[in-house]
Amino acid sequence: MIRPTAAVAAILFSAAPALAWGPTGHRAVGRVAERHVAPETAREVAAILGPERLAYVGTWADDIRSDPAWAKAETWHFVTIPTGQTYATSKKNEAGDLLEAIARFERVLADRAAPRLERQQALKWLVHFAGDVHQPMHVGAREDRGGNDVMVLWFGDPSNLHSVWDSGLIDRMELSSTELAEKVDIATPDQVRAWQASTPLEWADESRAAADRAYVLGDRRLGYKYIFEQAPTLELRIQQAGIRLAGLLDRVLGARRDTAGDWLEELALVPAGR
Repeated sequence: MIRPTAAVAAILFSAAPALAWGPTGHRAVGRVAERHVAPETAREVAAILGPERLAYVGTWADDIRSDPAWAKAETWHFVTIPTGQTYATSKKNEAGDLLEAIARFERVLADRAAPRLERQQALKWLVHFAGDVHQPMHVGAREDRGGNDVMVLWFGDPSNLHSVWDSGLIDRMELSSTELAEKVDIATPDQVRAWQASTPLEWADESRAAADRAYVLGDRRLGYKYIFEQAPTLELRIQQAGIRLAGLLDRVLGARRDTAGDWLEELALVPAGR
């Protein structure tokens, strides 16, 4: 068992909140989405974002975490689904969570009467959350804070499982966001249709299942063997995140905008007034 010194433990446990996928992963999700959105959706996105692009706005939600005005958003980056449960059966966070936030911002983005700034921020949140909900550790268990308390050695250096999934695996690939997007975007048309027909509830359940597999750690000294075992899952999740984000935007900004957030409301899980 790994037993770091008190100083190392203090660093690990007092670190800033983890950032799902890191900048490279989030930008890759946005780049994949740009390759799959319908032309009319791309025009709507451009009208809302102006000179910015999906490939770059995905990190905005992490960039603002130091702003006290957005302290309320801290719980929106993850959702806790205990082992053996689904989101539908789990206890909900009254401050909001990742799935509730996706449904909420879908509605804001779909509302053409909403102020442009609000729609712009909603779009940025959704690009980010598409990445978060596909990152297995952001749909983790409460008892270890989504892997933050699972201490490991990552190529000999003290780390934790959440950090390995946020950035450790991607950094070891030594790819730019453009290169990573090119590498992972290999879905067939049938896969694209199937993935875009699913809901964020299903995306979260998939991440919870992937998280269970990610906890196969052996002696917790992780390196090339762990990359070999987990890289295919990581690449699949980034690919699915981008393709599904494109489908979400096609729906919310297109003819089906009136269905925004309905996938969660059907379970009577959308809190009123948030």
